[in-house]
Amino acid sequence: MAVVELPEWAALAPVLILAGTALALFVFDSINPRSTNRTVLAGTAAIGSLVALGVAVWFTVAGVGASGLEGFGAIELFDGQLVVDQMALYFMIIVAVVTALVSVASYDYMEGHTYQAEYYSLVMLAATGMATMAAANSLVTILIALELASLPSYALVAILKDNRGSIEAGLKYFLIGALSSAIFVYGISLVYGATGYLQLDAIATQLETGAADGEFAYGGLLGLGILMLIGGFAFKTASVPFHFWAPEAYEGAPAPIAAFLSSASKAAGFVIAFRVFTTAFPLDATSALIGVDWTLAFVILAIVTMTVGNFAAATQQNVKRMLAYSSIGHAGYALIGLAGLGAGSELVMGAAMMHLLVYGFMNTGAFLFVALAEHWGVGRTFEDYNGLGQRAPVACFALVIFMFSLAGIPPLGGFWSKYFLFTGAIEAGLLVVAAALIVNSALSLYYYSRLVKAVWFEEPPAARDSLGQPTGLYAAIVFAAVMTVVLLPGFGPVVETALDAAAAMIA
Repeated sequence: MAVVELPEWAALAPVLILAGTALALFVFDSINPRSTNRTVLAGTAAIGSLVALGVAVWFTVAGVGASGLEGFGAIELFDGQLVVDQMALYFMIIVAVVTALVSVASYDYMEGHTYQAEYYSLVMLAATGMATMAAANSLVTILIALELASLPSYALVAILKDNRGSIEAGLKYFLIGALSSAIFVYGISLVYGATGYLQLDAIATQLETGAADGEFAYGGLLGLGILMLIGGFAFKTASVPFHFWAPEAYEGAPAPIAAFLSSASKAAGFVIAFRVFTTAFPLDATSALIGVDWTLAFVILAIVTMTVGNFAAATQQNVKRMLAYSSIGHAGYALIGLAGLGAGSELVMGAAMMHLLVYGFMNTGAFLFVALAEHWGVGRTFEDYNGLGQRAPVACFALVIFMFSLAGIPPLGGFWSKYFLFTGAIEAGLLVVAAALIVNSALSLYYYSRLVKAVWFEEPPAARDSLGQPTGLYAAIVFAAVMTVVLLPGFGPVVETALDAAAAMIA
């Protein structure tokens, strides 16, 4: 018997807390619209994120959404439009962690900037949309949550009003995002036209019935709809060929927002892809109706995305663009979780979930180091970072951890998540994908090492002002570095939770 009995709607508490924090910031701004009290604004956003994180972790430990004797089972809300299960809580944790890190780091980064209350409000609204995406169980609910996450993101990229690059990046991001949303909506309409349903499990039931009866007459329509849905997911996760917005948006956006989009937004894009393709489109029935195994699309997408991302990153001279293309490469690694679904193994999908959690720390930390460099007034090229290790050894040591973890060097968290991905790909019979993972990881070591070399081994410029130690940025970077080191090797429950969530989805 549970010590505390909560109503079913309380399962959405992490989402509601994020939304409530956004509204609290809006109220504060309406009462005191000219306030630039960074302590109150950043503190409110950080506390709201941490409370949402604590509740999500509490629910996970308590067994909310888990199946089996010790769990309460998946909780369906609003007639199944939203579902809170292990996967939903897992990705809510990722979103809340990244949001908290970005909020703390923005305390220093946004010093002197205008629109500070709006900035934190938009961050919390975007986080609310991303957390809702984790629980969405209907194509229309997914669309609403996707737009709730996307619209504030467009404004956040362009929030530096006196920076032409920020405005240009926001405009490009908006235009490409509008195009991808149109493609996604059209895909939803085709799937609805073929099946007559929008809820994911109802779509699956209709497809299985049609495959068994042999009376399903809309295979071509369904196939085109699925292809368009994949296009919408590819945009949100910055996967090839819908990746070209990412380098422009990340370079022009404030560095903490680049971290937010490349980590939390990417994780949110993958959770809806995982849910849609494991729930709505059962592999055997769907393949029989459309005549194609849809996992083949993700096999090709994974190989092309990781290869294009890493080769493009290796040619960059701008650190922020290098990290942007690197994030595209990591999207390719996470796509292995979808490519391996045909084998029915929970390991490959669970490994992708593990990688997205570790990625949330190491990639966010890397972009926050760029935010720290921008706060110092350091330039954007590799040469501009020369010799920073002599002036800021703690932050630069954390950068080494982020770079080597992103490259997959043991014993850091990135190594373990890539190891599980490699093992899962082998188990699923994806030998070509596993080989591409190894080759691309080796290539990534080259350009990550370039930054480490510049920071620690190159001579600094002759004239460089003293570097400050902004509290918020340093705290976020050091915490992200510590978690990158200890997360997977030390936290066995993370691996167990990811595998259990994947098994529940595939079953």
